[in-house]
Amino acid sequence: MTTKNQEANIFTSSLDFLVNWGRKNSLWPFPYGTACCAIEFMSSETARYDLSRIGSEYVRFTPRQSDVLLVAGTITYKQAPILKRIYEQMAEPRWVIAMGACASSGGFYDCYCTVPGIDHIIPVDIFIGGCPPRPESFFDAMFELQNKVADESYMKQRAERLREQVEALQEKSKACVASAQDYAKNTSENLSNTVRSKVSKALNTISLKKGS
Repeated sequence: MTTKNQEANIFTSSLDFLVNWGRKNSLWPFPYGTACCAIEFMSSETARYDLSRIGSEYVRFTPRQSDVLLVAGTITYKQAPILKRIYEQMAEPRWVIAMGACASSGGFYDCYCTVPGIDHIIPVDIFIGGCPPRPESFFDAMFELQNKVADESYMKQRAERLREQVEALQEKSKACVASAQDYAKNTSENLSNTVRSKVSKALNTISLKKGS
């Protein structure tokens, strides 16, 4: 007589489901706060809202340990290179949330120094309206991002990355072959020119000796 603990427990799934399940339940945000929207994001960490319910309470202030870039506030053109550098330093896969009207469209700062939306600098996955938006809006954005992550395909992304790497290697190989061919051609031409010049000099020397 066997108990339930001794019976085989087997379930079938896919690699995409397991990877996406782990990713969507452990989204670590990197807050890039420049205005009042950052204060609203801080309130989402309190006990009343409790961001840890969706596994995102582990807020990181380093791009290399986070995967969700949360831009909360106004972005000027002077800050644009810094924001782009932070985005590029984040590990793949990475997502971006534009929180508030200023980050989404520049807000009421219709002037020469304000970027009219961070999507002019980096790709954005989720836009949150409001000035400033409430924490509930941020939770809705995180739920939308979780749904987006769940619909992604890890194997497809891996195949695309491998294809890009193979194409890059092929292009590099073609460039190396072309460079080697050009080098060989130039070397042979220089060698033939050197031989011809030496032969012509030798013939001229022989003809001068015969004439003398």
